[in-house]
Amino acid sequence: MLSALFLAVNFYLVLEKDFYWLFLLPLVLIVFYYYLVSLDKVFLFITFLTPLSVNISNLEMGMGLSLPTEPLMFGVVLIFIANLIFENKYDRTIARHPISYIIYFDLLWMLLTTFTSEMPIVSLKYLISRIWFVVPFYFVAVLVFKNEKNIRKFFWLYIIPLIAVVFYTISQHARYGFDENAGHWVMSPFYNDHTAYGAALAIFYPVIIGLIFYPGSRKSTRFAAFIITIIMTVAIILSYSRAAWISIVAAFVVFLLIIFKIRFYWVVLGTAVIIGAFVFFQQQVFDVLEKNKQDTSANFVEHVRSIANISSDASNLERINRWQAALRMFEERPVTGWGPGTYQFMYAPFQLAKEKTIISTNLGDKGNAHSEYLGPLAEMGFPGLLIILSLVIVVIYKGLLVYRRGGREEKFLSLMVTLGLITYFVHGFLNNFLDTDKLSVPFWGFIAVIVALDLYHTKKPEKISPE
Repeated sequence: MLSALFLAVNFYLVLEKDFYWLFLLPLVLIVFYYYLVSLDKVFLFITFLTPLSVNISNLEMGMGLSLPTEPLMFGVVLIFIANLIFENKYDRTIARHPISYIIYFDLLWMLLTTFTSEMPIVSLKYLISRIWFVVPFYFVAVLVFKNEKNIRKFFWLYIIPLIAVVFYTISQHARYGFDENAGHWVMSPFYNDHTAYGAALAIFYPVIIGLIFYPGSRKSTRFAAFIITIIMTVAIILSYSRAAWISIVAAFVVFLLIIFKIRFYWVVLGTAVIIGAFVFFQQQVFDVLEKNKQDTSANFVEHVRSIANISSDASNLERINRWQAALRMFEERPVTGWGPGTYQFMYAPFQLAKEKTIISTNLGDKGNAHSEYLGPLAEMGFPGLLIILSLVIVVIYKGLLVYRRGGREEKFLSLMVTLGLITYFVHGFLNNFLDTDKLSVPFWGFIAVIVALDLYHTKKPEKISPE
């Protein structure tokens, strides 16, 4: 009876009012039911939807919303807060984890700098969006990952729709003869541009390779992972994202250091030598780089060579322009910055005419600081940068610690996500995407994997039997 009434009302609205949205009511009720009885399923459902979500950007103050994922994430936040208020139950080991404390400081400093922001409404929206990324995909995710099987489900539920987006992107790209310029936007509307698309592929690249060799996996699962690895390799090449290529190379170098058990002090010493050599010979280095006139190209080798072009490549020069503007913004407000999320609206006066490029803009409508490190420095001052660096250091340290202490499966999981995060940490020198669901979901989710492994699936030092 109720079904017949529901269909009758829907047909009336469609025929008479041209209104179709009521057909979604059953789905809304099902999702609402799972919010109340099984939040882990909602978490996994949002993960699956993330690569397929579409950003609506024509909102007030230049702010956007990713549909349907961000409203669903906000719902998780409301349920999480209600649970804390009425049941006062949350695992204190998670709440007291070192990474959790860094996240508290990050959110607290965002709140404080929102009060001092040049654009408080923009900063408040940025803070709220950070909360609806962190709560579901860190604080809830760690609880979900107490069941180790959910970690692999999380991987696959992002990878499968991502591969669907890859097929869509490659088919669109083929229509334009795999032209390099077309490669910058053919992933739209699912990813804003090729850099975000490349970053998503890169962060999951170590994961999908790890799934080929994951202990105890079925042959069919290994074979599927192998095929997807080939597809992702092609997609990464066709993304023309040089930052993604660099980040994967960096992760591979770290992988070799881990596998060959290179001592930490050798890594520190080698890094110090490289930095010292650069400082000592920086003029000679810049002279060589300025002689490189290779612009971006559809030719893979030429495109790789363009990475070091700081004399004529507009993309590289524009990044330098944005970085210089961020540094000048920091110099003017070194402690509190200009406010979270405000860089794109405030950086225009800090550009110098000699540093502008053919793609520069004064309208604040073409991106941000292109750096996960300089962006917070400009928006939240030196404390903002310090918090981000602390997060990077502690996450890598904990990931490697879990790798050393864990069993065979835990070693695989920790290595996969740590290398995936390293791709993003490196990528963060050239781009920043943590204000989007596309990269925030794997970023915070991977960190949650490390914390869950550390708390629930890894032997502590006092429990490790002597060899």
